[in-house]
Amino acid sequence: MYKREFDTLLQKQLPKAVLLYGENDYFIDRYIDLYKTKLDATQEALSFYFDEWDFERAKSYLSQSSLFGGTNLLIVKHDKKLPKKELETLVSLANTQEGNYFLYAFRGPDADARTLQSAFSEKKGGVWVRFFEASSKEAIALLRQKAQQLEMHIDHYALQHLINVLHNNLSLCMKELEKLSVLNRPVTTKEIDSLVYSTAPLAVEQLLSELFEKAPITATIAKLLELGYDEFAILRSTQYFLNDIFLINAYIKLHGTPDFKAIFGFTPPPYIRERKQQLALRIKSSSLLKIYEHLIRSELRIKQAPATQREALLYAVLIRIQQML
Repeated sequence: MYKREFDTLLQKQLPKAVLLYGENDYFIDRYIDLYKTKLDATQEALSFYFDEWDFERAKSYLSQSSLFGGTNLLIVKHDKKLPKKELETLVSLANTQEGNYFLYAFRGPDADARTLQSAFSEKKGGVWVRFFEASSKEAIALLRQKAQQLEMHIDHYALQHLINVLHNNLSLCMKELEKLSVLNRPVTTKEIDSLVYSTAPLAVEQLLSELFEKAPITATIAKLLELGYDEFAILRSTQYFLNDIFLINAYIKLHGTPDFKAIFGFTPPPYIRERKQQLALRIKSSSLLKIYEHLIRSELRIKQAPATQREALLYAVLIRIQQML
């Protein structure tokens, strides 16, 4: 189901076991907080975040009755799929005791999330909810409500600018509003430009992932250009990303499982490691070489072109890369 259906359901009851996933981390965290508040379980909830996951401990927690008839709220956040049998066990246990609840916030790819839905079917006593990125109108309404709670003076244009700077990341926008509220004066685009750090690098990572996964890229390119990235910055980022894929590809051929600390000198976040490893396994070395050559020729062509033609050439260069994959 989707957010509107879930809101309707919550007016009647709190589902016992819920799979939360999608492109909107803010809503996922918001509904987790709603459960904590309604169940008065802020302190008593048992949470497992990513590598903390321990199935036996989670199973034991839901298997025992809460003392004095209270609540057992199990919260799991993970970017990898948990085994289906483990999920089905926890969903069943959540429905066994009146005070048991299980929330699984899945932060991995939507394609993986869809394979988890069967463990949270209605027949098994669960529900799944997919959240989409908030529209500009919806995001501004939520930010305005937050600003009123903080007793801030910030107009529509400043809120819209904040959304653009932070690439429509509602969670970050809310946190930045809290920081800006300490100024105790009207907040304009000037304060946002000087005090808020842009998430354009995150948008670049999103673009490159979409590019090499052969997903639509036009909207993300437009967003990057709007955030101030020029065509050459995007080309350089593409070259760096391609180099990462090549290094992982070569390491796998030489040693097997990649050691990201050995390859890059540091360990990237789990979702970046997994995504780049999958690409390195999928893309042939011959294709990587052709893309390298294509980028070198294209960079020279764009440098020689009039400024008015560079954006169109950039689109053509990146679309050609997708055709070469």
